[in-house]
Amino acid sequence: MSDRLELRLGATAEGIDWVRSLLATIDYAGEIDIRPIEGDSWPYRVRLYPAAGFEVDSIATTLYSLERTKLTSPLEAFSADEVSIAASPTISIGRFTIQPPDSQPTDQLTLQIGSTLAFGSGLHPATIVSLKLLDRHLSPSMQTLDLGSGSGILSVAMAKLGADVTAIDNDPIAAQATESTVKLNGVETQVQTMQGSLGQGSEFGHWMNGSSFGEVAAIRPIAQFDLIVANILAHLHLTLATDYQQALKPNGILITAGYTIDRAEEIGSAFQAVGFTEIDREMLDEWMAMAHRLSF
Repeated sequence: MSDRLELRLGATAEGIDWVRSLLATIDYAGEIDIRPIEGDSWPYRVRLYPAAGFEVDSIATTLYSLERTKLTSPLEAFSADEVSIAASPTISIGRFTIQPPDSQPTDQLTLQIGSTLAFGSGLHPATIVSLKLLDRHLSPSMQTLDLGSGSGILSVAMAKLGADVTAIDNDPIAAQATESTVKLNGVETQVQTMQGSLGQGSEFGHWMNGSSFGEVAAIRPIAQFDLIVANILAHLHLTLATDYQQALKPNGILITAGYTIDRAEEIGSAFQAVGFTEIDREMLDEWMAMAHRLSF
């Protein structure tokens, strides 16, 4: 046995993305291993291997809220053997297959994602329902926007479906993660990545705590996109309803996620007020995604 430290916890699919995002707030340095567990009370096992000298107490303090809300089990510490780190499990969502980077791609709709602290591992229900709606509503050669790109998984999915993609996130960690995922999947010629937001979105800070990122580039909401996908928080959708409407071409499609069923009616009403008509929806657990078409 080595004296390398391993921190271990069980997690729900939703909890995994929260672990990644919370670790990003403390600039976590180290490796992350995520694996599905059969026959256990927690569907996933997360192992963390902090870099030498990293303050372990800060990890425990940061992740405690997830234990309290029952998204993870209590954090446990072990002396670890040297291990090979797997980025995430392989999962299938419609025509898409999400794999760690060392896997052999199965077809043109394979999405490879490595270890990242950005939100959007492919395991969170909001990501899954977004992928399902993209699979149904995106056509090749569309000009698309991934707003709040996170890990970059939705950007890569749209590129694999034949779209040209602008991927933006106001979080620099997420923008870097998107760029890495795009390169990993070989779709650099189809995806333009930048730190920024759409219209009023550039005025918001970090989605989790509101902390400022300083001056963030803004995409002007002029009619330039055939489809926008935005997996972000509910209050941001409400604020950006007019920006969505102005950024889409006539009859453009808006796919939104990142909220639960209890916010769907409020969000749908805000979109209807600026000219959108709902055309589709997906739900997993309590998480909702809706597709709207601009009615003019």
